[in-house]
Amino acid sequence: MSASKKTAWAVTAAALLPLVAASPAHADNKDDQQPKPPALMSSLGGALLAVPGTQVRLGAGAPVLPKELSGRSWIVADAETGDVLAAHNSHWPLAPASTLKMLFADTVLPKFPKTTSHTVDPKELAGIGEGSSLVGVKEKQTYTVHDLWLGVFLRSGNDAVRVLAEMNGGIPKTIKDMNDHADELQALDTHVKSPDGYDAPGQVSSAYDLTLIARSGMQKADFREYAATPRAKFPGEQKPGKARETFEIQNTNRLLTGALGVAPYQGMAGVKNGSTTHAGSTFTGVAERNGKVLLVTVMNPNSKEQHAVYKEAARLLDWGFAASGKVKPVGELVPPKSARTNPGTESDGSAPAPGKNAPGTTAGAAASTASAEKSGGVGIALAVAGGVLVVLAGGVFLVNRRWPLPELVGRRPRSRPRP
Repeated sequence: MSASKKTAWAVTAAALLPLVAASPAHADNKDDQQPKPPALMSSLGGALLAVPGTQVRLGAGAPVLPKELSGRSWIVADAETGDVLAAHNSHWPLAPASTLKMLFADTVLPKFPKTTSHTVDPKELAGIGEGSSLVGVKEKQTYTVHDLWLGVFLRSGNDAVRVLAEMNGGIPKTIKDMNDHADELQALDTHVKSPDGYDAPGQVSSAYDLTLIARSGMQKADFREYAATPRAKFPGEQKPGKARETFEIQNTNRLLTGALGVAPYQGMAGVKNGSTTHAGSTFTGVAERNGKVLLVTVMNPNSKEQHAVYKEAARLLDWGFAASGKVKPVGELVPPKSARTNPGTESDGSAPAPGKNAPGTTAGAAASTASAEKSGGVGIALAVAGGVLVVLAGGVFLVNRRWPLPELVGRRPRSRPRP
């Protein structure tokens, strides 16, 4: 899709944004009170994905989709093959909330070594939106890049995002970098106005795009580590003459940690949740079961069920694992633009490392390691598994790798039975 077409999509999305928040003042039918998806959406990834409503192609023995689904938009996809197993208005441009931080991380994370130290200038914390989630970054205090990324992933800290964005050259440059990266990933429903996902006029993404972005991010070892870390220690204020204290932060992804009535999901390994007044609740997750890795995104459920975004995501994952191999794909997660032109490179653009498979071969043996944080919180150090991005003659994009997942996820006891 050309840049002009992407702009047209963004303009259309911006025009639709007021409708997302609007509903008739008096309506007898509950469905009439809900915003309607565009009559025409992007067909990127497959013609069925452009059609409003739920798209699924059940085969013999396939389970039906869960009834308790109220998200305005959602998608379930195979993380490795890219097959879209089922979707509902997956190209509907909607406000993304903090799930947009996945794009921020996928764009900026590779730019700075995690050991780099940075002293926060007061101006770097200026302009943070009212009511923003914060990790507790303080001006004139020094943090490592590792500290700041823990703040972004675990606490969804807009303060940590602001500091990293300033390190990257400022907010406007970071927004441009994110939009350029979205274009490279073919996340063409996405238009960034604020790097932290805080509500901004015209800022939209889609369930399809957020899933593409998560899939890209999960190719990076550091991204995987942060997304899978349930808790860690964060530096407090350095007081003269005293050792610097730390405090514990916990990941806000409740399917990873389990909290407030939400059970941890067996096999969950990230990635990001979000919530704002305009976006409602949003969530993208990745989970593994019996060697199968699925991605799910749910945007803005209208159910009155408490923590509906997590519970609906868990239902879709349960369905996806049960339906795998029994449904025909309704579309695909398309590859980044560069993947079609540089088939001999890794996902970070480098040449295949010694011992890794060349394009077109099967995946090598996976390797993963786990280590504990010095703080005593649980940290994850994930090794890159065998396998590379593969571009077949027919243009099908596959990720032939067993995605490295934290060992602790496999050890976490089931809190309720799942198929």
